[in-house]
Amino acid sequence: MSHQFSSIDTVQKALADANYICGRDLATVVFLSLKLGRPLFLEGEAGVGKTEIAKAIATTLGRRLIRLQCYEGLDAASAVYEWNFPAQMIAIRAAEASGTADKDALQTQLFSDDYLIERPLLDAMRPDPAGPPVLLIDELDRTDEPFEAFLLEALSDFQVSIPELGTIKAPEPPIVILTSNRTREVHDALKRRCLYHWVDYPNFDREIQILNARVPEAAEALSQEVVAFVQKLRTEDLFKKPGVAETIDWAKCLLALDVINLSPEVIADTLGAILKYQDDIQKLQGSEAKRLLDEAKAELAPV
Repeated sequence: MSHQFSSIDTVQKALADANYICGRDLATVVFLSLKLGRPLFLEGEAGVGKTEIAKAIATTLGRRLIRLQCYEGLDAASAVYEWNFPAQMIAIRAAEASGTADKDALQTQLFSDDYLIERPLLDAMRPDPAGPPVLLIDELDRTDEPFEAFLLEALSDFQVSIPELGTIKAPEPPIVILTSNRTREVHDALKRRCLYHWVDYPNFDREIQILNARVPEAAEALSQEVVAFVQKLRTEDLFKKPGVAETIDWAKCLLALDVINLSPEVIADTLGAILKYQDDIQKLQGSEAKRLLDEAKAELAPV
């Protein structure tokens, strides 16, 4: 598969230019995925940047991003194609009204590309002048095993079958990225087709870099306090720990409120930007937020 990355360092720099800050381990698996033409399977908690990596790769390579958002009950037909039934019915009625309906000719016309609605998997297998698109199969763990089995077959041959049209094969395989929040285990057979990487929460320095890239207007002192506090939060027993996405959202909220420094009052007013469950928010009421803020500021203080 052709791509513009000549080394792991090139990947890391190109992604950084697209405002995606990653470590060498993730840059390595991205480089190998592109070099070998293998799907990339990314697991990790929600909000750690799994979806964003697909967007960044598409941006750096100048490719289309095609996203298949998975959900419970997703089936092969919904992921590949469907027929435009309303338009087909109109065509049938128009033919009947004109009195020129030829059954065989009409059937051929109705089941042609003119009435085909392409869903993400089929769309990703079409030729593209810019090169193979990036196919993001997002939150695969939300689907069930029958869809996984279908996906395994589709990713093996990069082709899909439409009974009325035959088999459609990608002239060049798309760049495939699958993500999972690990709400359930994905089958080993599918994982074996992919290169695997666990996307973890970033350390303090990397999260500062990410925040500086995504919210450059934030003052350095505020960014450090925000990241230090969020990192402290992640050590607490919470139902849903805040991801990097929440760190970025919170910083933007604080800027909108013209906050210069964190205080327990500001934290109490804006907890909804970083915690999404009432039980978690209640844990941070009273003195808990002040305790965590004091600990965060103490670690930031020069020795």
